[in-house]
Amino acid sequence: MKKSLRFGTAFAIAAVASMTLASCGFGGGDGDDSASGKTTLNMLVPSYSDATQGLWEDVITGFEDANPDIDVELEVQSWDNLDSVIATKIQGGEAPDIFNGGAFAGYAADELLYPAEDVVSSETFSDFQDSFIANAEVDGTAYALPLIASARALFVNNALLEQAGVAAPTTWDELLDAATKVSALGDGVAGYGMPLGSEEAQAEAAVWLWGGGGTFGDADAITVDDPANLPGAEQIKKMIDAGATQADPGSTDRSPLMDIFIQGKIGMQVGLPPTVGQIADGNPDLDYSIVPIPTQDGSAMTVGVMDQLMAFQNDGDKQEAITKFFDYYYTSDVYVPWVQAEGFLPVTKSGAEALSGEETLKPFLDVLPDAQFYPSTNPKWSATDAAFKALFGQLQTKPAQEVLTEIQAQADAG
Repeated sequence: MKKSLRFGTAFAIAAVASMTLASCGFGGGDGDDSASGKTTLNMLVPSYSDATQGLWEDVITGFEDANPDIDVELEVQSWDNLDSVIATKIQGGEAPDIFNGGAFAGYAADELLYPAEDVVSSETFSDFQDSFIANAEVDGTAYALPLIASARALFVNNALLEQAGVAAPTTWDELLDAATKVSALGDGVAGYGMPLGSEEAQAEAAVWLWGGGGTFGDADAITVDDPANLPGAEQIKKMIDAGATQADPGSTDRSPLMDIFIQGKIGMQVGLPPTVGQIADGNPDLDYSIVPIPTQDGSAMTVGVMDQLMAFQNDGDKQEAITKFFDYYYTSDVYVPWVQAEGFLPVTKSGAEALSGEETLKPFLDVLPDAQFYPSTNPKWSATDAAFKALFGQLQTKPAQEVLTEIQAQADAG
């Protein structure tokens, strides 16, 4: 997995650098440096962009200035290497004290992690968006701290909708009507960009299935073949059959389709915060708006994705130092600039408030409390994700129930 935070196949806001620092000999040892008497925290993080290393170094410098009795040794790895590096360290008894990653449930099951509430103050813990904390829980206990987030919203070409005589939709019925009328404008214009191809079929599926009250399941069970998912799948077929989408949506990937939106040839498409920058670079004159994703009844919903920070229980003497670091990092004046520089959304309530004046981010921040998540703590989620990518595009030609049943069977087979 290139980047755990999958906004697209990955949240492509910047080129992922392959920066690797020398291994620090993580974990397992005495929490106090014998020479200096200081506590040393070892921290392993992935590179989100060319700026990641410098951003963390700035945070660490500020923290060490405020806490001269604690040193933080940083190691930055590429996402290509991260899984193998952390596995090797754990196997060798050298797990980092602090780790930034995606998957955490396996570490929690092996009792390697501190419960999140044991390594942050109550004030810091209560500042996290409730929906994101819930997604960091295993059996009701959070074992990771939300770090960065994304949400999805509907990008609307204002000029095309005005030309078609329609307004930005809030419900499926309104979306079908608006998209059909935009498609009828001709000249290669599509009303709604529907990416059901293998790049990110699971995300477009979530937009529609969850928007109709469905679910992919939870930590205990995958429930793709559930009656609650059928309305969303059937609505997709209605959109395709009505000519409201681009041609051949079953094999269309999100990234190239968004390029067509940016060129001004698609009326509406679900996008991500980085889409704003892509428009600024690719077509700064595009007249567009960002609105909540339409759902069956118009209620709020978004597909949320996040990465986490977690703390390994290597040395009980380090728990207090880890808590100090996390509490420092999540203060608004430290955390918010870090999140902004990496191009993500904040996972804290104070962070969302601090960025509420950012016009392009506000539509995404507004829907964060209503974010729903993939059941990533279920051991069969990887197989489910692969099944969506391989099979969901068949909705273009097969009955909706048949497609959901096939995905469920592949997920169950693991």
